[in-house]
Amino acid sequence: MNVAVLIKQTPDTAELPKVTVDEAESGELQATMVINPWDEFAVEEAIDLSDRFGCETVAISLGRADETDALKHALAMGVDSAVHVDEDVIDGGDEWATAEALAAAVRKVGGGEDVELVLAGKMSVDGNSGVIYAGVACKLDWDLLVNVTRIVDIVDGKLIAEQAFEGGQETVEVPLPVVISVAKEINEPRYPSFMGIRKASRATIPTWGRDHLEIDASRTTRWNDLSKPEPEEVQVHIFDGATVEEKAAQLADALMAEKVI
Repeated sequence: MNVAVLIKQTPDTAELPKVTVDEAESGELQATMVINPWDEFAVEEAIDLSDRFGCETVAISLGRADETDALKHALAMGVDSAVHVDEDVIDGGDEWATAEALAAAVRKVGGGEDVELVLAGKMSVDGNSGVIYAGVACKLDWDLLVNVTRIVDIVDGKLIAEQAFEGGQETVEVPLPVVISVAKEINEPRYPSFMGIRKASRATIPTWGRDHLEIDASRTTRWNDLSKPEPEEVQVHIFDGATVEEKAAQLADALMAEKVI
């Protein structure tokens, strides 16, 4: 069984961004980019599952051509391999297009059939949408578990996990494959070791573009591209009457005339 963990490279929230000015005196905002903090919990859980069940782990991230620091961080933590998806494949699309690209990468990893579990963080610190993993589950047509605080066991093709919700928690059992978003209570992410950092720095991370992924263009439609319904003309009628009862009677007659009631 292979485990894919979805990660993102985001600005370091512990450091203030800097403004640099070029010769044309135009300012550019620069920030140190790191692995999304929420995704570290997913990476740690993938490594833990590898230790417990002997599964292979791969980190997948979508971003610009040079955005591989987050993937190297995951490798330094102990993930077996990493794949970078060029963001050009989504052609400026939104979360729905991103989910399609990531789902295509999951299908391609290990031939697709070997990946039975996808892990993701709760959200990203730059977008805070928390919808990418749900979109990936939809694109893959897999079950989805959210806010998982513990993966109890994986046995007989089924995963047993604990989910937290407002007011308590529950233990659920779902068949593999499944997409899971993890809560921060699930573990304590490790610091990359010195040897892990050295190994990650020498690692070759493949970049997958349009020629590598089978992406259905019809399934990457941006929400903003969807046609909006034409606005309907609305007429306003004010009922006159000496009393509230008289106005209410006129309203009732009008509603019955329009066959609303």
